[in-house]
Amino acid sequence: MLAASAYSAPKTLLVLGDSLSAEYGLTRGSGWVALLDKRLQQEKIGASIVNASISGETTIGGKTRLPALLSKHTPDIVIVELGANDALRGLQLSATQSNLQAIIDMSRQAKAKVLVVGMQIPPNYGADYAGKFAQLFPAAAKQNKTALVPFFMKDIADKPALFQADRMHPNEQAQATLLDNVWPYLKPLLK
Repeated sequence: MLAASAYSAPKTLLVLGDSLSAEYGLTRGSGWVALLDKRLQQEKIGASIVNASISGETTIGGKTRLPALLSKHTPDIVIVELGANDALRGLQLSATQSNLQAIIDMSRQAKAKVLVVGMQIPPNYGADYAGKFAQLFPAAAKQNKTALVPFFMKDIADKPALFQADRMHPNEQAQATLLDNVWPYLKPLLK
């Protein structure tokens, strides 16, 4: 008989994201979420991933879609990678904050752990807006005592060679770094 590992109970992970998680402009199966699936298998961690990411998704869209996703998939962990499109559209920060809170609340009510993925935007949106936007994610994580990826695009944002021609979406070469930015904060949630 094999000894049970801390990871033995199969988990369901729900990725609620935007184009950065939906493989926008990438070959199918090459994005960070697909790489996460491979890493889980390599580390013999029993988990399945539901990638509910949609290009162009905002926090309001994620909030609207989440109840049905929670009901259908009953995830153990919800990875929230949303907010960048809110900022790119200049939406009110208070609305983004409120939507993030609702997503966290719904996930928790469904007994799921939450991983908030921190985002930042370029300073051309104004230093004040960019600074307040960047603080939304750590503030939400701290207030709710959830796990936080401090900055999803760490080691990518300042490297033009790691972006597609649109200079907004990371290319295939950057996907392993995105996963490496998420993994240390996700792995403890899988126990």
